[in-house]
Amino acid sequence: MSTPVTLSVGDKSPKFDCIDSEGQSHSLQQYMNDGTKIILYFYPRDSTPGCTKQACDFRDNLARLTQQGYAVLGVSKDSESSHAKFINKQELNFPLLMDTEGTLHEMFGTWRMKKNYGKEYLGCVRSTFVIDENGEIAWCRYNVRAKGHVEMLMRELEIQS
Repeated sequence: MSTPVTLSVGDKSPKFDCIDSEGQSHSLQQYMNDGTKIILYFYPRDSTPGCTKQACDFRDNLARLTQQGYAVLGVSKDSESSHAKFINKQELNFPLLMDTEGTLHEMFGTWRMKKNYGKEYLGCVRSTFVIDENGEIAWCRYNVRAKGHVEMLMRELEIQS
């Protein structure tokens, strides 16, 4: 395994163009053309406790985030049907991008070696990237905690909660 990419504030975001679980296309270029900032967050699995908490926190704060010009996009390697169930069950109000092959994970460096109970394995490191309207990384963090993450992110972005 090669060393994963590590992005930093000020880096140009990797260009992406992919579909969500409903077949809608999402490209960095289109968001840039629209002058929209993106909160792109990577999470390990649909419908797990931590991932559900994080997704629901984004859901509950989406109005504040969109008021400030942000679009929220979630990314995991789960299937289309898994995403659809997760969206419906949790009433999510933002898209979940399809990345079953792990292309986005590779581009953003979120597919990394992890450790759990002393065992090492490859997996998704919960991470968030804020991409400004010029396609630059304005804020990013690898290894975020699900609980309290959205609140912390809004504080960092100086968005009132």
